[in-house]
Amino acid sequence: MARPEKIRLGEILLQQKLMSEEQLQFALAEQKRTGRKLGRLFVENGFVTEEQISSALARQLNIPYLNLKQTNIKPTAVRLLSEIQARRFRAIVLDDQEPAMLVGMADPTDLFAYDEITRLVKRNIVLAVVNETELLATIDNVYRRTEEITDFARELEQELGETSVEFGSAGLAPGSEDAPVVKLLQSVFDDATQIRASDVHIEPQEKRLQIRFRIDGVLHLQTEADAKIAGSLALRLKLMSDMDISEKRAPQDGRFVIKVRQQQIDVRISTMPTQFGESIVMRLLNQGGGALNLDRLGMPKAMLERFRSIIKRPNGLVLVTGPTGSGKTTTLYGALSELNTQEKKLITVEDPVEYRLPGVNQVQVNEKIDLTFAKVLRASLRQDPDVLLLGEMRDQETAQIGMRAAMTGHLVLSTLHTNDAVSTPIRLLDMGVPRYMMGSSLQAVLAQRLVRVICESCRQVHSISPHEREWLSHDLLGQVDQHTYHAGRGCGHCNGTGYRGRIGVYELLEMTSPVVAATHNEDAAHFMRVAKQQMGGHTLRKHATELVLSGVTTVGEAMRISNEQEE
Repeated sequence: MARPEKIRLGEILLQQKLMSEEQLQFALAEQKRTGRKLGRLFVENGFVTEEQISSALARQLNIPYLNLKQTNIKPTAVRLLSEIQARRFRAIVLDDQEPAMLVGMADPTDLFAYDEITRLVKRNIVLAVVNETELLATIDNVYRRTEEITDFARELEQELGETSVEFGSAGLAPGSEDAPVVKLLQSVFDDATQIRASDVHIEPQEKRLQIRFRIDGVLHLQTEADAKIAGSLALRLKLMSDMDISEKRAPQDGRFVIKVRQQQIDVRISTMPTQFGESIVMRLLNQGGGALNLDRLGMPKAMLERFRSIIKRPNGLVLVTGPTGSGKTTTLYGALSELNTQEKKLITVEDPVEYRLPGVNQVQVNEKIDLTFAKVLRASLRQDPDVLLLGEMRDQETAQIGMRAAMTGHLVLSTLHTNDAVSTPIRLLDMGVPRYMMGSSLQAVLAQRLVRVICESCRQVHSISPHEREWLSHDLLGQVDQHTYHAGRGCGHCNGTGYRGRIGVYELLEMTSPVVAATHNEDAAHFMRVAKQQMGGHTLRKHATELVLSGVTTVGEAMRISNEQEE
């Protein structure tokens, strides 16, 4: 392919009638004032979308525009450019077949980048236009740190030598950024952040140390190393999180903040003594993440409207239920974000504080200094709040205080570990909450789970198994074969899993007059019947089936949700 000509992006967009002369002049003035890229200014001001810019460049240069989400990335081809080069030139090698190499560029008019790539790969290249946001997300995903982590682990093994004495303090002095233990941990955090891992598990076995990442709710092995480095890693992490480094026989909890790829990551760490050393689990919370928004959770439209109207009531208790890791906190924070206005005082009582919200008074429970849920909750009520978020209703005492707060003019949001919405009021009664209190306080229960979303890049038609057919027939009643089902094949975008990201599955029980009346009946089965009638069949299972039929998730994921409920 011939070297592209230098062309002006603004002129192309004007010629193709995608932008007005006034908009172009405004953006040019902004570019002169700020020094920022013109294309970015066009998008941020809402003049055009990234797709429109990419398509316009493709038409002008007569080259293809590729959607990276639907392009099968070859890891061997990608690595012909290093990650630094790919980010610098906003380019990615998509195919290295003869006679020319296919390179996707966000800005194919960047002649310097074109010349540098040609020099680096020493081949003729053919260009395609790619969307910059998709390009950066793809770079994040495909440049894994597996080899780097393995190399640093070997380096640490060599530094420790053959002796069994722990040199965990190696590399703990000031200015020790080049110590192998520091480089290894930094590389682990870089890789975990890059592939959206929620947890990092460091687990010593008899002869090996395994490091695993939880991605979209499922654990994946990252690397294995010599077991002798486990002590050094544990010691380094304990120092970072202000734990007692001399105590190895008792579990400990801590936290620290680390900067990874220009983002602040809040790390919650838990250590536990096992047969072969200390097992360490770290929860990664990205404080620089996007704003939490109810619209992005995947709740059905009619249910979302009802939920919004319920949380806007001046008082009452709203519960979000589900097992650990089902996204309850994210839903509650989405609700808090909508309620967070200048006219309202919001207080949260949590253990730990998972997301930071500007304008909200967030309190971290600390059992060590007797700052318990109950104590903080009582103190919070004297702070004149409008909305109170209670991280979890742990016991009878916190449940009753929360209920009383809901009865006395406060909106209380909280979570509870129950399998579904209809069993939640019964669980509250089991916890010792009086029936009159529940009937007058509880407004609604939202039960939820998370299912994995099929990867867009390798999504294909899937033939269902007899077991899956039987499960579907419960809801589809003889119409199973009238639908098409999908699954992911596994590709570079999803690390071979066939899934990328997760979405919520929901059911909502609103405490209407008939449901409240049923709570006063001693017969739990009678209450369950009335509650199910009120929900009108809009259950977790029904929502999961709808996601299967719309091609968002697989039958296997929907079945997993159903099995969790039935346990």
